[in-house]
Amino acid sequence: MNGKNIMVIGGGPAGLESAAGILDLGYNLILVEKRESLGGTPISASYAALTPDMEDTEVAMARMVNSVVGKENADIRLGTSVVSVEGSAPDFLVTLESPSGVEIVNVGSVIVATGFKHFDPGRETQKYGYYEYDDVITLVDAEKMLKSGEFVRPSTGEKPKRICFIQCVGSRDRQIGNQWCSKVCCGIATKEAIEIKHLVPDCTVIVFYIDMRMYGFWEDELYWKAQEEYKVNYIRGIVSEVTKRGDTVVVKGEDTTMGRPMEVEMDMVILSVGMEPSDGTIAMAEAFNLPLECHGWIETIGGALNTVQTPVNGVFVAGAAAGPADLEDSISMGGAAAMKACAFVRRISLPTV
Repeated sequence: MNGKNIMVIGGGPAGLESAAGILDLGYNLILVEKRESLGGTPISASYAALTPDMEDTEVAMARMVNSVVGKENADIRLGTSVVSVEGSAPDFLVTLESPSGVEIVNVGSVIVATGFKHFDPGRETQKYGYYEYDDVITLVDAEKMLKSGEFVRPSTGEKPKRICFIQCVGSRDRQIGNQWCSKVCCGIATKEAIEIKHLVPDCTVIVFYIDMRMYGFWEDELYWKAQEEYKVNYIRGIVSEVTKRGDTVVVKGEDTTMGRPMEVEMDMVILSVGMEPSDGTIAMAEAFNLPLECHGWIETIGGALNTVQTPVNGVFVAGAAAGPADLEDSISMGGAAAMKACAFVRRISLPTV
C-alpha cells in the first residue's frame, strides 16, 4: 500500500470511476464532492435514464457509488469544497472547507473531475422564449418529467399532442462564443423522444436539427430505432424564432432540405441545451494553475493519445471538465486518469538509484 493520498475532485461518473480505479490499484483515496451526495449531474439533474442504453439512472449510479463507499482506504468528503492549493506534486497542500470546518490535507496527485453545466437558454437566446412561455422547456426539464413517469404540458397539465425538439441550443454558435458541438444532445433528444412516445404514444414528435451527430452505435441503437419503431420525425432546418399563438407555441424557421420557410404549431418545445465548463471546473483550474484551452475547458497536453494529462505535474483531468464528453468518454477518461495518477505516485515513491 502506497502511503501517498490521491485526491479526486468531483463525485460524478468520471470521478467515481477514477475513485474506484484508485482503490482497486491499492492506493489511498480522498474523494471530494461539493454536493451532499455522490452521483454528479445525472443524479442532481434527475436524469430518468442514461444514454444510450436507457438504464435507470439511479440504479446505474448507485452501482458506481457502491464501488467506492465503505471501501477500505476510501476517505469520502461530501458537502466539501477545495478553497486553496499550495505546493506542488507530490506534496500538494489542499485546503478543504466543509460544514465541520477547514482542514489542510496532503496529497501526492490530483484528478479533477468537476464536469460541466447545462447552457442557460434564456441567457443568450431569448428568441426561443424559455423564460416567457411555460411550454418551452429544456432537455433537463424534460428529464425530470420523464423521471416522474408523467409527461404533460406545464401550462395545462394535459398530455401534449405535438412536441418538437430544437437542437444545438448553446452549441455550435459562434455568435455567443460556444464554438463546439456538445456531443450528446442529438442522442439525448432522441432517447427522450422514445421515452415520450412510451408515455404518450399518440403524440407527434419532431426533431429540428442542423446536423444529426450520432456517434458509434448510437446511430443504430437510438436514431434508426426512433424513426422506425417510434415514428419520430427528423427535419433538417434552422429555427429562428419561437412565439405564442393562442394556447400553442409557434416554431418559425427554414426547412433547409426543402429550401422553404416553415411555421408549425406545437403544444411543447424542448430545447436541446449543450454543455459549458462548470463553475467548479473553472475554480479548480484557478486553484491548481491549470491552463484552459481556447474554448475555456481544462487543457490537456497529450492530444488524442493522452486525454487526461494536464500541463501541471501530478494533476490529471477526467470527463467533461476537459471538454464535451458523453458517459462513455467520462468512464474511459476516469479509468485512464486513475491509472496515470497511481503510476505517478508510485514512480515518485521509488528509491532513486
